[in-house]
Amino acid sequence: MPRDTLTREQIVRTAVELLDTDGLEGLNMRALGKRLNSAATAVYWHVKNKDDLLTLAGDQVWDEIRLPDLDAVDWRAAATAMARDLYAMFTRHPWLVQALATHLFHGTGKARHDDHTLAVYEKAGFIGPQADRAAGAVFTYVLGNATGPAATTSLIRRIEREGGDADEAFGAVMKDAVEAASGFPRLRDRIGSYAGTDYAEAPDATFDFGLESLLDGLEARARRRAA
Repeated sequence: MPRDTLTREQIVRTAVELLDTDGLEGLNMRALGKRLNSAATAVYWHVKNKDDLLTLAGDQVWDEIRLPDLDAVDWRAAATAMARDLYAMFTRHPWLVQALATHLFHGTGKARHDDHTLAVYEKAGFIGPQADRAAGAVFTYVLGNATGPAATTSLIRRIEREGGDADEAFGAVMKDAVEAASGFPRLRDRIGSYAGTDYAEAPDATFDFGLESLLDGLEARARRRAA
């Protein structure tokens, strides 16, 4: 694709696709240019460098999160919906979870999400810094839960890139993990209770349980403030 027909939107969209398939390690201008059927140097007419491209790609995926109508639903329903959408977005784009540890993301996509999140917690009764803290607590919870799947995806890619068998590697790790856990009574009981499933798997609905518990605490705090 010639330089004059490329657009920043095309480049960023293709970068997201490349990141989704190859991860952070696979993002480079040569691979991106190949996907765009263009010289890698043509990309630099639209983005400054790889970090700039990653920032643009990271900001774009925030637009995937729906913003509930706060005139139609209560704050808790809105907070739950946005947290679930955020978790789903992170698991669709595990590279973003990794990149958040090394990059400061910004842009209109993230600002749109953050502004609406503050509106949700303001509706709950939190004011000023309290709304920031409530939003931050939920964001941190969601991000923490997304870290495991993101790390697993990254590890699978690395193993396969090095010519290994991911299933075999994970099987060996889980065997060692079960052996280490068997010396501790609660973990030993858990292994027996979850026979037939992976030892490292969390029980069903763990994410929802934690989110509901966190929102219970925020709701109770908001009520105390109102009283």
